[in-house]
Amino acid sequence: KKKKKEKKKNDKKKKEKKKKEKKKKKEKKKKEKKKKEKKEKKKKEKKKKEKKEKKKTEKKEKKKKEKKEKEKKKKKKKKEKKKKKKKKEKKKKEKKKKKKEKKKKEKEKKKKKKQQQ
Repeated sequence: KKKKKEKKKNDKKKKEKKKKEKKKKKEKKKKEKKKKEKKEKKKKEKKKKEKKEKKKTEKKEKKKKEKKEKEKKKKKKKKEKKKKKKKKEKKKKEKKKKKKEKKKKEKEKKKKKKQQQ
């Protein structure tokens, strides 16, 4: 009888131990899962952040490029305007010169005519 009781006690103890072990294992698994999920979440967040940063940088770069292009165009336009102005000035000068020449010639002609008389 005593032995039987002892066995029962031992069995109960074993059962308890097993139960505890099972619980422990379950807890561990749960913890691991949580840890993994946290890690995944962090990874996802990081990726999201990086994507956002990339987009931001790209936008900035695009703006910079556009600004540069605009400046280039502006400069070109200015240059063209200057060129045109110069051309116009040159033409004007040429015209003036020609007029002067003509006048001079006319004067000479008149002078000659006078002398011939």
